[in-house]
Amino acid sequence: MNDFAPETRSRVKQALRGQRVETASWAYGNSGTRFKVFPQEGVPRDPYEKIADAAVVQRFTGVAPTVALHIPWDRMDDYAALARAAADQGIALGAINTNVFQDNDYKLGSVTNPDPGVRRKAIGHLLECVDIMDQTGSRDLKLWFSDGTNYPGQDDVRTRQERLAEALGETYARLGDDQRMLLEYKLFEPAFYMTDVPDWGTAYLHCARLGERAQVVIDTGHHAPGTNIEFIVAMLLHAGKLGGFDFNSRFYADDDLMVGSADPFQLFRIMHEIVLADALRPEAGIAFMLDQCHNIEPKIPAVIRSVMNVQEATAKALLVDHAVLRAAQESGDVLGANAALMDAYNTDVRPLLRELREDMGLDPDPIAAYHRSGYFEKVRQERAEGQAAGWGA
Repeated sequence: MNDFAPETRSRVKQALRGQRVETASWAYGNSGTRFKVFPQEGVPRDPYEKIADAAVVQRFTGVAPTVALHIPWDRMDDYAALARAAADQGIALGAINTNVFQDNDYKLGSVTNPDPGVRRKAIGHLLECVDIMDQTGSRDLKLWFSDGTNYPGQDDVRTRQERLAEALGETYARLGDDQRMLLEYKLFEPAFYMTDVPDWGTAYLHCARLGERAQVVIDTGHHAPGTNIEFIVAMLLHAGKLGGFDFNSRFYADDDLMVGSADPFQLFRIMHEIVLADALRPEAGIAFMLDQCHNIEPKIPAVIRSVMNVQEATAKALLVDHAVLRAAQESGDVLGANAALMDAYNTDVRPLLRELREDMGLDPDPIAAYHRSGYFEKVRQERAEGQAAGWGA
């Protein structure tokens, strides 16, 4: 790190200081697979305690100032009071995530269900979530639909797309002027033959039809093996339709592991496209969120580690010498162009990040600082009684 030119060091640190990574309320609760949920000690019992844990992550990282909510998992009587409680702890409420996949009525789909009564119920939930945004001050409405079919002929493909468009249109019309709709896609699961929003192209088409406040969100675990996600990033950036990320990592399917744990080079490549487009700044409007389920690892340290992984990938992306890279590309120097990327990726940026944290008045080692804080021992005792929050709570 001592070999960095002063201007490079200053530029990279300035960009990293302004980076923002949103955490998710459900990451702090109990979670698991379809086989088993393994409960952990000290898990939050309500949204207020989830916010307290998110505030701890912000305290030790300095770049995670918001926490996303999931409705009905975080349903409250007074969302404004929850927003005030978050502000009192130095954070804010972020995206509102809808849930139209856990009700028995949604067995054959929610907004694309053949039953108009079920579709009306699902749209009502989407509109309710916009009402919640009005109370929390949230900017983003996050939509993911498990809707799809398991067998050929089960339902008509185009008709389901028309139903989806109708639901999206009604919800979009309800948004306030400073609110956005982020539409997420997923290749498969729980629908196995056909998912109604299976890819970025489908999501893009619906968002393009709706307007500028409808954007696509990329969940990094929602693709087929080998998918070039950074290509999707580049295309959506080019079209002005990339609204955000749900960061996690995958080996096989939607594993929801800590971001960068399976393929850190992929995370670097994604962040390189973001840096190239000058879209790292919060003003660019791209929401970077961690959508992860920490099933066997301790919750808060795993979230902190994920934030650090994003920072490391971003720092490396900021170190790419774009002048050298462009010159090699334009001259057809294949190895030179690849080397420009690999030189940045292979740089150890951890000393720079420790230096940055010290500049920000933070401990250079966030995880060690968390363990020294005694927070886990405190909440383990305080939360010993009662029902821990988890999937569906």
